[in-house]
Amino acid sequence: MNTVIEMKNITKVFPGIVANDDVSLELRKGEILALLGENGAGKSTLMSVLFGLYEPENGEIFVNGEKVNISNPNDATRYGIGMVHQHFKLVQNFTVLENIVLGIEPTSKGVLSLKEARKRVVELSEQYSFNIDPDAKIEDISVGMQQRVEIIKMLYRNNDILIFDEPTAVLTPQEIDELMDIMDSLIKEGKSIIFITHKLVEIKRVADRVTVLRKGKSVGTVDVKTTSVEEMSELMVGRKVNLTFDIPEPTIGNTVLKVRDLNYNPPTHSSKSLHNVSFDLREGEILGIAGIEGNGQTELVYALTGLLPGYTGSIVLNNKDISNSNVRVRNTSGISHIPEDRQKHGLILDYSLEENLALKEYLDKSLQKNGLINFSKRKVYADSLIERFDIRSGEGVKTRVRSMSGGNQQKAIVAREMNRDHNVLVAVQPTRGLDVGAIEYIHKQILKERSEGKAVLMVSLELSEVLGLSDRILVMYKGEIVAELDPKTVTEQEFGLYMAGAKREEVSYEK
Repeated sequence: MNTVIEMKNITKVFPGIVANDDVSLELRKGEILALLGENGAGKSTLMSVLFGLYEPENGEIFVNGEKVNISNPNDATRYGIGMVHQHFKLVQNFTVLENIVLGIEPTSKGVLSLKEARKRVVELSEQYSFNIDPDAKIEDISVGMQQRVEIIKMLYRNNDILIFDEPTAVLTPQEIDELMDIMDSLIKEGKSIIFITHKLVEIKRVADRVTVLRKGKSVGTVDVKTTSVEEMSELMVGRKVNLTFDIPEPTIGNTVLKVRDLNYNPPTHSSKSLHNVSFDLREGEILGIAGIEGNGQTELVYALTGLLPGYTGSIVLNNKDISNSNVRVRNTSGISHIPEDRQKHGLILDYSLEENLALKEYLDKSLQKNGLINFSKRKVYADSLIERFDIRSGEGVKTRVRSMSGGNQQKAIVAREMNRDHNVLVAVQPTRGLDVGAIEYIHKQILKERSEGKAVLMVSLELSEVLGLSDRILVMYKGEIVAELDPKTVTEQEFGLYMAGAKREEVSYEK
């Protein structure tokens, strides 16, 4: 089998950390090579070197047997290499079509001409059942749709070597199945794929071989068919990992969050994103919210946490009506929030890790002196969270959050929100982009919240997460709650029918 990409002895150093330490990798024509490793193991850095975003200190790259110098993404494109990044490289106020052609804009007599480009984009969208509107602005479409734009951007450039960096982190189970099918069909068309993922079942589903990185070094490449999920996870983290827990029966306490008749009519759509949403959340329970992405979960969370203006209905937290309260009042009244989009709503990317960890605590007197921030106490506070939650970064508390891996950015948010004084945790996609070791840890922390009598509202697109952790599950479809389910008795097939709107039950709560 021909080798299409060979990376030899790649070393990439950042201040305070060796991200890639003498790493070698080989991609064969027509295969899917999985790249597996913990958060911060150097996977995205290695692929950024291949795509020309970083220049390595040492090492060589060969494309189809020829030594090449890839110093920027345009070089990578010339060699047929395309990349879908974990954090999308899209211009928010440009349309889908404008983003796809950006950098290779078609012109006619010196004037931008998008007619043929539009036709090609529509063809690709139909070919892969992406259902993308080329005229929609990126800022107005869902995270899952944005990822599809990134994939079409790669296909539009006729790339033969495709890098997928955590492509399923934001997709629904149905969309993941579709993406797996797309990857299979791309291989049949003669393309070759490097697939970065933390999800071992996905590696078993589509990959041929897997290269494992640990702390910047390669620990080997193995055949997927002959290697078990348990063996792969142990290669990745260096120890056995347990992702199933014996969960004791919940000790249910008082109702701490009472939501009644939430309605929201978005200004850009005719249908309601929220329609008469009502539920109770009680101490000592995990209430799962399930549904296909785009069915009102985001609007519900934004309404609860104060990020969504213009809704109607009532939200009562700890017997206090917070329906018209701002974000800070909700925070200080007992809500902690792990947001869906960690970079948009969870972090200030150009602040240090220390500043981000103290974002909601700097007004607390324990971090002040004479009304001013006490920086030495803030550093001690941040260091304690970094150690407790195993947040990895090149320069410790001084690290700019922008430079951290996606998984470690997520861990920073989880650390900050779980450490705050709260009795309601709103956790949206809490393990998005995390490796199996980190997922194990976060799940333990969520269960710890439950055992301490806190109320957890968990919104997740991962069916296994919702079914594995929840005490009750509410299913949302087109902005409504269409079922309340018991995770112990519901089947995945029945679950799917509710999520698709093919089945529903009446769910009512007293006013």
